[in-house]
Order: sequence, then structure tokens, then C-alpha cells
Amino acid sequence: MSRLVIGPFNRVEGDLEVTLDVEGGVVREARVAAPLYRGFEQLLVGRPAEDALAIAPRICGICSVSQSLAVAAMLRAAQRSQAAPNGMLATNIAHAAENIADHLTHFYVFFMPDFARAAYAARPWHAAVERRFKAMSGASLREALPARAGLLRTMGLIAGKWPHSLAFRPGGVTRALDLGEQMRLIALLGEFRDFCERTLFAAPIETVIELASAEALDDFAERAGAAGDFAAFIRIARDLRLEHMGSGPGLLMSSGAYLGPEGHLFPSGLLNVATGDVRPPPFGAISEDVSHAFMRDTSTDPASAETIPDMRREEAYSFAKAPRLEGRAVEVGALARQAVAGHPLIRDLLRRAGASNVFARVVARLLEIALLIEAAQTWTRELRLDGPFCAHDLPLQDGAIVGFVEAARGTLGHWASLRDRQIRRYQIIAPTTWNFSPRDAAGAPGPLEFALQGLEVGDEGASSVAVQHIVRSFDPCMVCTAH
Repeated sequence: MSRLVIGPFNRVEGDLEVTLDVEGGVVREARVAAPLYRGFEQLLVGRPAEDALAIAPRICGICSVSQSLAVAAMLRAAQRSQAAPNGMLATNIAHAAENIADHLTHFYVFFMPDFARAAYAARPWHAAVERRFKAMSGASLREALPARAGLLRTMGLIAGKWPHSLAFRPGGVTRALDLGEQMRLIALLGEFRDFCERTLFAAPIETVIELASAEALDDFAERAGAAGDFAAFIRIARDLRLEHMGSGPGLLMSSGAYLGPEGHLFPSGLLNVATGDVRPPPFGAISEDVSHAFMRDTSTDPASAETIPDMRREEAYSFAKAPRLEGRAVEVGALARQAVAGHPLIRDLLRRAGASNVFARVVARLLEIALLIEAAQTWTRELRLDGPFCAHDLPLQDGAIVGFVEAARGTLGHWASLRDRQIRRYQIIAPTTWNFSPRDAAGAPGPLEFALQGLEVGDEGASSVAVQHIVRSFDPCMVCTAH
């Protein structure tokens, strides 16, 4: 058996290292390491609770709105309050813009360039893919990046700037919009929709949303959307059989995304892929295992755990803790959100493959772009400009609190213990902490470690492009998971 170490990965936010034990050209075991410690949770201990609204968004420059909203949800729980309806709508528009931008970046900048590698030079589609998607020089970037920049201008109208805005509060947003700004939002979202319908999907958004089966998706790639970048991916994925690559551990979780007066746009739930059953997630059964993390063993309960590095742990290989739900590894992300929400296309892809996989993860992200464009346009029209955009703060209650949101990469949770409005403990479980977790005390691997097991790498070993596809299908953001 040979041991291969891959890292650092290019086109990844933060530092990532993957160790593969390979025997007979097949990965027998994988270990995924976050080799960076940042200490944001320790920065927050001892500070006034509202300082988290300014500090937590600085954890990451690509999901800062998600970090802000997790803090806002946590403080809203401590206040036992509700946000203003306009504040919910404006927050959802901004959050959707950030998550769409993340999905778009993942597709064009992180994921598709791997198909332009020399390893695929013999494939009939390679030359066209190289012209379209090659890193740095692909033609698609000249269209996708300006479209992304235009979409993020919505953030300036709602939150003043992006990233690291201070506009998001437990009660909503700090700035009310006027009629001219509402019209500008409508125009910006319309321009981005035009890009998607012209370039990404080459078909109406409604057509993408209404796809209900694997057969319909394949037909879309050959007919209605054949000229789009989504269709190019589908044809490549079918040729390489990506639906049989990177199977997940079997549980998909969403905490609920885009809260409105009537509830979440995408509901919370825990899906068992094997049975198709969905039940409410037992959030109280979330635990953190540090048996293979460079962390001191304090508490398995995130509400009372501390983040104290310990480089002397003999079995440790990552600064990420291992979150578990009822003792099991759980996959999070767009695939989990849409599977829990019951979108027929995603459910059909999972049913046919019998597991989450590389193909389904990417399809779910692109489907979610279509769903969120339509939702954001609806939310913008529903704004009532004569109403408040932020509810008044209420006194913070002492005790343990938690706030959940769905970042682009999946479920994000912030836990804190408060006393006299001061933070006594703080703990964050980011989406990449769930998906890129190390092993637990029972030796059970995290989702990415599980997905890499059994992969045939042959003589290519560490240079296998398949490894890149599986890792990138989870879209790592290692800076968020480094505590």
C-alpha cells in the first residue's frame, strides 16, 4: 500500500491537504486535513454579544453575509424577537445574491476548468471545453465574471458594500430602500437573469426549474438548452459517468433557507438517501468529536465547547473538529437543500444513483441559481416601501443560544453562551466543517473522506483528475472551517 499526500489544492479558498492510502490502484482510506488555525471563536469570547455582528463576517470574504445572518439569527433567539417583514425580504435578496455568486464562481472558476486538463485531451469535447473553460484564459470568464459583478451590485443597494457589511441585524437591515432603489434592484436581477438565459442555461429560467427527471435533464442538454454551459457540463458528466463518482455517506441535512413571514423558502430536514425519508433534523443531537483534531477535548456539545488548539494529540491530523448528528456524518450543501425540499429532478438523480455524487452536487447548484433568481425577483416586488426594514432590538436573555442559516455550501451554525450581554463561549460549525471533517472516535470518516474511498486512481495516483472532481464537488471553503 502506498500513501499519497495531495496539497495544497489550487483554486480552493484556504489550505487543504488530502492523504490517500492506495492499494492496487484503489483508494482504501482518505484523510482530509485543514492545516490552518485561525482562532475567530477565541476572538469573540469575552466581548459584547453584538461585536459578533462585526467580527464574524470577517471569517470569510465569500460568505460574509451568511456569517452575519447566522449571528443575527442567534441574537434574535436571545432576544426572542422577529425581524420586520421588509427586513426579511431585503436580507433574503442579499443572501441569495451572495449564494448565487458562490454557485456561479464554483462552476466557472473552480469546477469546469478541470475538464480542460491534458488528461482529457483524447475526448472529443476537449478542444471546445479548453477554449470555453480553461483557467485564466477560457472565454466563459469574460461573460460570467462581469455578470457576477453586476449581481453583487444588489448588495451595495441593500447593505452598503460587500463583503463584510454591517447592515444585517436581528431585526432586519439598517437601511430602508426607496422606489428608485427598488427599480434598480429589479433591473440588476433582470440583467443577471438575461445572462443565465443567454449563456449559462441558454433557455428560460422556468424551463430549468421545471426539469423533473434525469431523462428531462438529458433531453434539455440535447435540445432546449443545448447551446448553454449547463448543457456542456451535462454532456461531459454523462461521458465521464460522474453520477457514479464521489458517493456520500447517505444523510443529507438542511437547516432551512431564506426565512420569510410564512417560513423558509427551502425547508429544514434530514433526508435518508437510501429510503427517501425526510424528518426534522434533531439539532439538539449535534455533537463535535475532537479525537482526530488538533483541539483540546472540552465538550461534545457545541453550546458548551471551547476551541483550544492542542498540537500534542497523537491521532490528530486536522484543525477541523468532526461534527456528527446522532453520531453520524452528514452531508450539507445545495444538493441537501433541494433534496430535502423535494425538487423532483434532484430526488430522481439521487434515486437512480442510490447516493449523493459529483454530478448531482453540481446540478443542484445550477438548479438553485435558477430557483433563487426567480425568488429574488419575487421578493423585490414584494417590498413595501412605506413599512419598516428593521424591528427594534429587545434585551438579550442569558443562556445558550444558536443560530442557523444555509450558506451556499450548506448548513452554518453559530452557538454562544451569554451572560450580562457578554459572550462566555462561542462555537461555529461551518458547511465545510461538516463535509471535510476528519474521522471521529469510532473511526468513521467524514463525508469527503467517505466519498474518496473506493476511487480507482490506477497508475495516476495523486495526479488523478477524479480526485479533483470529487473534492471540488463539495466546494471547499477551508478558512471557514479552521475555527
